[in-house]
Amino acid sequence: MKLQGAFTALITPFSKGRVDEKALRSLIRRQLRAGIRGLVPCGSTGEAATLEPEEYRRVIEITVEEAAGRVPVVPGVGTNSTERTVAACRRVESWGADALLVIVPYYNKPTQEGMFRHFSAAARAVKIPVVVYNIPGRTGVNLLPSTLARLARARSNITATKEASGSLDQVSEVLSLCPPGFTVLSGDDSLTLPMMAVGAKGVISVASNAVPREVVRLCDSALKGDFRSAARAHLRLFPLFKSLFLETNPIPVKAAVASTGLCSDETRLPLVPMSPEPRKRLEAALRGFRL
Repeated sequence: MKLQGAFTALITPFSKGRVDEKALRSLIRRQLRAGIRGLVPCGSTGEAATLEPEEYRRVIEITVEEAAGRVPVVPGVGTNSTERTVAACRRVESWGADALLVIVPYYNKPTQEGMFRHFSAAARAVKIPVVVYNIPGRTGVNLLPSTLARLARARSNITATKEASGSLDQVSEVLSLCPPGFTVLSGDDSLTLPMMAVGAKGVISVASNAVPREVVRLCDSALKGDFRSAARAHLRLFPLFKSLFLETNPIPVKAAVASTGLCSDETRLPLVPMSPEPRKRLEAALRGFRL
């Protein structure tokens, strides 16, 4: 199983307060037709924090059913409790996931040693690959490259990271310290190309919910070493990348996907639909893309 190329951090469509399972299936089928390389349900883009346990399970099961082994399914997993994270990893593995995207514990700000023990316990509990998700802007703490390298050497199934620190220096340090074959995936759409230029293998993308073919084209070109084509794709997408973060993710990307008619832009509180002025800027960035 190759964790490389364009993966989509799937939104979770809602209708009248409930998960819209029909819309979710349609969204996934659109992703697969576009050639997306992997699906990541129930992350921050999927509003996992507001899903009830049964909803969380159903979203993952539907994604596994629709993928049908054609691409890896890598659900978001993890809390700020190691015990609950370990239990969740085991459950999600039993539901058919191909790998797990395990977030750095948030709010309680563990030390580097605490994070090492947390991820070691999660990886030890399952047989499938673990992708370490580092996003300091949401968790309040940064998993350092030296700690990640230590984890990659200690646990053979810690095989990749979704790196969303926003630092190219950190990406370079991760790649220089981690064992050969360890995979770095971008956690920021706008940094996908520069990260791939130094050795990352793809992205777990927000934008590909709306424009999957274009994000696939960017990543595939970079993987082939065709950075001229990748740069063209990046520059075309760049205004959209920035517009999708005018408000808190996934508010803007839900508005973008809603414009396709596949789902509504409904979110769950405390998130609310996109406000008018940022929405106008998003709509301007979407013009020219075939949605």
